[in-house]
Amino acid sequence: MEALYHQTNKQVHEVQSYMGRLETSDRQSVHLVENEIQARIDNIFSNLERLEIFCNKEPPNKRQNAKLRVDQLKYDIQHLQTALRNFQHRRYTREQQERQREELLAQTFTTNVRSAQQVHAPTPLPFNESLQNAHRGMDDLIGSGTSILQGLRDQKVTLKGTHRKILDVANMLGLSNTVMRLIEKRAFQDKYFMLGGMVVTCVVMFLVVQYLT
Repeated sequence: MEALYHQTNKQVHEVQSYMGRLETSDRQSVHLVENEIQARIDNIFSNLERLEIFCNKEPPNKRQNAKLRVDQLKYDIQHLQTALRNFQHRRYTREQQERQREELLAQTFTTNVRSAQQVHAPTPLPFNESLQNAHRGMDDLIGSGTSILQGLRDQKVTLKGTHRKILDVANMLGLSNTVMRLIEKRAFQDKYFMLGGMVVTCVVMFLVVQYLT
């Protein structure tokens, strides 16, 4: 397991260095760099699946530490995957805008009659440009929303893993399940106390404002 862990950790660092090359790559080579990064990420995910199997075979006194190390690698590679997707979306949007700009510049008026008609009649070009700008804005919003949702999913997985690790560590330290339930119950009650205090504070502030006015 140790050899596979160190090999995977090295591959994660290599992916990080490749990510730095994306911004400096030209249009002809950027696709090759993206494909290389994605292939390395897929290989790392495959290694992580094997590492999780090895973790379950570790002795009980070493299993928890092994899982923590594997989860950290998983967290790092998930963020690198999200960063790659964000870069690809920005590149696609930028290339699409450049193509649309070139198409607009390449448009020519073929006859003088058409030119005269466009002088006396409202031209739809500004409307088309506004529509294209709106489409680009929606693409950007959709891309940003997708990236945010992906980041939230990654954080949710990480938080669930962290909560599970805390419970495992607490059990290793000798805390009983009853004590853990009491801690969770106290945290739940504290949340309601805090909400109640906020409501009371808002009511008092409202009454003060009403009195002063």
